[in-house]
Amino acid sequence: MPRLSNLVQNLTAETAFSVLAMARALKARGKDVVELEIGDSPFPSTPNAKRAGILAIEENQTGYCPSLGLPSFRASAARFVEREFGYKATAENVVVASGAKPFEQYFAEAFLEPGDGVLVFSPQFPTYLPNLQRRGARAVMTPLKVEDGFRPQAAAVRRFLETDPKPRAILLNSPHNPTGGVATREDLAAIADVVRGTDLVVFSDEPYCHMVWEGKHASILAEPGMYDHTVAAYTFSKSYSMSGWRIGFAVAAPEVVDAFGKLINTTASCSPPLAQRAAEAALEQDDETRDEYMERFRRKVVRLCEGLERIEGFRVLRPAGTFYVFPDVRALCNRLGITSHGLALYFLEAADDAFGVACLGGECFGDAGAGFLRFSCAEPDERIDEAVNFLPKAIERTDRVRKYVEANPLFTLREPYPVG
Repeated sequence: MPRLSNLVQNLTAETAFSVLAMARALKARGKDVVELEIGDSPFPSTPNAKRAGILAIEENQTGYCPSLGLPSFRASAARFVEREFGYKATAENVVVASGAKPFEQYFAEAFLEPGDGVLVFSPQFPTYLPNLQRRGARAVMTPLKVEDGFRPQAAAVRRFLETDPKPRAILLNSPHNPTGGVATREDLAAIADVVRGTDLVVFSDEPYCHMVWEGKHASILAEPGMYDHTVAAYTFSKSYSMSGWRIGFAVAAPEVVDAFGKLINTTASCSPPLAQRAAEAALEQDDETRDEYMERFRRKVVRLCEGLERIEGFRVLRPAGTFYVFPDVRALCNRLGITSHGLALYFLEAADDAFGVACLGGECFGDAGAGFLRFSCAEPDERIDEAVNFLPKAIERTDRVRKYVEANPLFTLREPYPVG
């Protein structure tokens, strides 16, 4: 067997997909599993997007297209961000890729050198760190705190700029996965004040831009002078239920867009034009369906929060955005002697022979998430209710918890979590 590189041997994958595979394997063997682990939409792709995609195939729009994206789609995306988020853009500010996630890699390749410091607010989306690894950059972790509503603080950016030997970039995610925290316009203005005039660049990851339950989504690109410092990434996976289409776009200065185009040219060539046609139709014609979906998501979040709040040992800060709920279970884990991800997998695998609930331990999103659980709302309402009703019964089965930890000693809680 040929020797694999150190990079790929040490690369960590997104745990949600690993738990998804476990859940599907259990379901294939006959177990009833409520899947609250994966951040996917339960709704169909929006109608005009579907029609446009089908029409693109029928019209044989199935060949290559420009690496930067179809000109009409780029222009539509530019109009969209100005209309929705209040900052000016033209087609020259837009570059297209297969979802928002590829822009993490393109951002790292375009801006980072080995040894550069990158501020990461933690807990964080799992693929951030692997993309820094690819460039040999250093992740500088700073915790998001419950008492701040899991919102990023300008003081942390200032401290990073003043103390890191090679401060270069910031990874900013709002609305935030996994915590549901949402940066306010004031938060972003304060961060922009620190960044402006420095050599720092910001990756503003905004896939949940329409899932803001308190106030309205704000982008740091709307702050004066931030085009010189920012790449903002968007996807159609959440707002338009198009995760399988793999389509998204980023907004940045034209010079950065052109640089990303070179990276796309030498890797993916381009994004499928049929997906771009579908996405363009979504932006232009599917606002009503999108907004209906978002309201249904909001109600699901409230439903899940209300259910989890009734469970002894769960402390819930209701999310300001996203379709995730991130309850604090540190005291419960301390009592049971199990890590938070161990508790999540116990709910799936061992709490009951016939029924399970799939969710994620907060440590899947970095050490700062330890002692929390992440639940998504991507199931029908009645299934969310079944999951919430099952969890207290699972917690009461302490003999099963003990046996699960004994069989899986890596989930033994060696030191109690600090409880505030």
